[in-house]
Amino acid sequence: MTNWLPDLASTEGPLYVRIADATERDIKLGRLSDGAKLPPQRDIAYDMGVTIGTISRAYNLLRERGLVSGEVGRGTYVLAAQREAPAPAGDPVVARFGGTRPLTAPAGKLRFDTTAAVDVGQAAFVAQLMQDIARDYPGELASYTRTLAPHWLEAGRRWLASGDWAPDAETITPHLGVHAAVVAIIAAVTNPGDRLLCEHLTYSQVARSATLIGRQVCLVDSDRDGILPEDFERVCAREHPKLAFIISSGQNPTLSALPEERRRQIADIARKYNVFLIEDYIYGALVRDRIPLLAEIAPDRTFLVGGLSKAVAAGVRGAWVAAPDHFSQRLRVTQKMTSGGMPFILAELSAQLVLSGAADEIRARVVEEIGIRERHVRDIFAGHVFRSHPCVPFFWLQLPEPWLSGTFKQAALNEGVLIDDEDEFKAGRSSRVYHHVRVGFSEGREREAVLAGLHTLRRLLDGGPAAYETDS
Repeated sequence: MTNWLPDLASTEGPLYVRIADATERDIKLGRLSDGAKLPPQRDIAYDMGVTIGTISRAYNLLRERGLVSGEVGRGTYVLAAQREAPAPAGDPVVARFGGTRPLTAPAGKLRFDTTAAVDVGQAAFVAQLMQDIARDYPGELASYTRTLAPHWLEAGRRWLASGDWAPDAETITPHLGVHAAVVAIIAAVTNPGDRLLCEHLTYSQVARSATLIGRQVCLVDSDRDGILPEDFERVCAREHPKLAFIISSGQNPTLSALPEERRRQIADIARKYNVFLIEDYIYGALVRDRIPLLAEIAPDRTFLVGGLSKAVAAGVRGAWVAAPDHFSQRLRVTQKMTSGGMPFILAELSAQLVLSGAADEIRARVVEEIGIRERHVRDIFAGHVFRSHPCVPFFWLQLPEPWLSGTFKQAALNEGVLIDDEDEFKAGRSSRVYHHVRVGFSEGREREAVLAGLHTLRRLLDGGPAAYETDS
């Protein structure tokens, strides 16, 4: 393609990143077709009035993202990739907030980019409860939900309990999933322009959502055990965040679990700098490690969030927040204003799953299946460096030389397996490169299909990226 130039109008950041981002957008929207040849570096540098070094860095970034390949003596070409539906011209939302996953999953691919609860027959439980609810509550189904039933709060209290500790039922608010709950907390506690603190690698859709509603994100350093208290204090003193988003157990994607001493240090620092904490305990419902929760250590400033999506059924979208006492009513109002209110059918279904004991029974089955699959992971990937947990449905895989995260993701896609590269979990712009991918294995198909996909990834690792090598 000789007449194409990247449009930088809706991009921001360093020039080489803007060029790469604009090129990626044109690839995903089909403006650059599969196999299209990008302009030679000297030509595009001249046409854009930039240095060859800038173009070289942009092309290298595109290669790392798995979007282009180079062939010696022939140039740089667009790799085959899943296309997204075109967005309105100049619309920056997809580029800024869409993440690295395709908006529509390619048909027939193994979904190793999901960690939803394994299918262990939840439908039978849900079908019976839905039938009972429709029979027992016809009036409520036909109307709007205007109050929170006491047993909805009791269900949340039970689900969020850990060991001998449980929150007060009066502090509970039911929500349409953990993500929606976290966004409601951000909206309730902060104002546009306020800062949200996140780890460099985390469930980054929280950071994207915060940015979308006008909040700013600041980043804190972590190690194998999670957030470093000394850096947490440095960022609090320097950036003055209002909120910190923390996955305390089964951290996504690194699988770290904050030790008790660090949790106490973080609580003390949060009090010192008047920072509120969002404790995402979605994987804690699987891990159940009995380390005291931040909400137990610092109930005056911690919003504990948990739900059913990883342990019971993602399609139910059931979740609860235990808020500090003086924030309960504010959060309930904010939840209603940001979502329109909790649908009766989902609130009642979630509560009955928990209170009937069905959620615990399903969770036990899910954990058992995860454990079986995780043992296969350890066998299949023996000899490679990765981190896994017998109760968590993903592992964090370190790529051997010379694999790059984006390139391995593209190679896996070409082999029929969708995984997440490290960029999917970056909460903000960062020059850090980890050379890791996250591989989920809770795919709903039969275990044999999952194992076949895992063997495919192992074969790719061992074979190396020779088929995807690029020149510079």
